[in-house]
Amino acid sequence: MSHSAPTIPPPRKLSREIRRTQVIEATIEVLAEQGYARTTLTDVARKAGISHGLVNFHFQTKDALLAETLGYLSEEYRQNWDAALAKASASPAAQLAALIEADFEPSICTPARLSAWLSFWGEAQSRPLYQDKCGENDSLYITKLEEICTALLREGNYPGDPTLISRVLRVTTEGVWVDMISTREPYSPAEGLQTVHAAAMAFFPRHFGSDGLL
Repeated sequence: MSHSAPTIPPPRKLSREIRRTQVIEATIEVLAEQGYARTTLTDVARKAGISHGLVNFHFQTKDALLAETLGYLSEEYRQNWDAALAKASASPAAQLAALIEADFEPSICTPARLSAWLSFWGEAQSRPLYQDKCGENDSLYITKLEEICTALLREGNYPGDPTLISRVLRVTTEGVWVDMISTREPYSPAEGLQTVHAAAMAFFPRHFGSDGLL
């Protein structure tokens, strides 16, 4: 499930986009190992297997690098759930299942990525940065989740407020992500997914079980 940045020095001539991605992937790994405050450009360069000067050339400052890394994670996350919805059938239950399962897709739900997200969530000084880089994508996700819950409540004739239900499902997923990397005996993504399915089952018992869509 690892999605680690390369540690062997790559060829000297790479496109600007590939090089920037390489540095951002290394930053995700360093954030996971050292946290937000202790991450340095030198550590990132070492992890990426390139010179400090080359990291500076692409990002100039640590703040710029962290901002780009957060934007990269946010866009990756948006594209992942958007693609999952596109592959699922149009029924609201299938759409909700796809949205939930997207959060545990192996390329997204890695220890390094979860730790990097937690680093940004936990830093007070990153909150304005977070809103700048993630606020729009978060709003798109929240709106889509509420729309799906509204449709499923109507289809299944279930009681409840779609805004509150979608919020419970969203914060359950976020809580599971934190739990998976912070508990003494962390559990697997499969068990994390089962936990969120249990939350969905509480609101939509004729559509969801502990193993997902019925």
